[in-house]
Amino acid sequence: MVHPYLRKSALHKDGVVDDDGSTVDSIVERVAQLLPRLHVLVVGPGLSRDDLMLQCTAEVINKAKERNIPIVVDADGLYALQRDPQLLAGYPNCIITPNINEFKRLCEATDVSTEDKTQGDAARALSRALGGVTVIQKGRQDIVSNGEEILVCEEEGGLKRCGGQGDVLSGVLGTFMAWGVAYQSNVWKHGREVDPQRIPMLAAYAGCCVTRRASRKAFEKFRRATMTVNLLDFIQAAYEELFPDTF
Repeated sequence: MVHPYLRKSALHKDGVVDDDGSTVDSIVERVAQLLPRLHVLVVGPGLSRDDLMLQCTAEVINKAKERNIPIVVDADGLYALQRDPQLLAGYPNCIITPNINEFKRLCEATDVSTEDKTQGDAARALSRALGGVTVIQKGRQDIVSNGEEILVCEEEGGLKRCGGQGDVLSGVLGTFMAWGVAYQSNVWKHGREVDPQRIPMLAAYAGCCVTRRASRKAFEKFRRATMTVNLLDFIQAAYEELFPDTF
């Protein structure tokens, strides 16, 4: 379920935020009222780089952290993180999903050198610089690291990379993170224990696998005409193929 609450600087006098922060505070208060309803917060897709939106986003993230809500950050949410690299410091219950250019900009913002580093080592270094968030470095292979572990998703994707596929990944990641909350709440009986600290890593890897499998299946059907929306029709099939024992 989506709970939209959209504002931008142009709606306010002279297009600027009140000096005392009251505009930001009032908006954040409204959004914060929705947080108890959420299992996970996905930040970034469709956000924009409007200054008011970005200020509010940072405050909403802080409110979500206070409630220990899992967070997924993509797209313009990564720009907010680039502006304030300490925004998620010390909050491991979070996944960020930079592409190659976003990854480079985040490394520059945190003074992380990628020279003479493998992709895995670079992802691990960025995770540590950002305070232990789980990083998915999207690319030919998806590299996942929480600053300690490194996982490589080699699942074959579609031959056409569609704009917006990252938004699908964010949604899938959000679903897995929400299931992690349900797991910890004992919503269903499970036969073995998983360290809660590993849930973001497992969710990140699983999300990459499902999205890539759905992308490949969509391409097999639609070929060059594949659009991002086509991936949605194959998420269920991809999940069932990858995790058959969960049904």
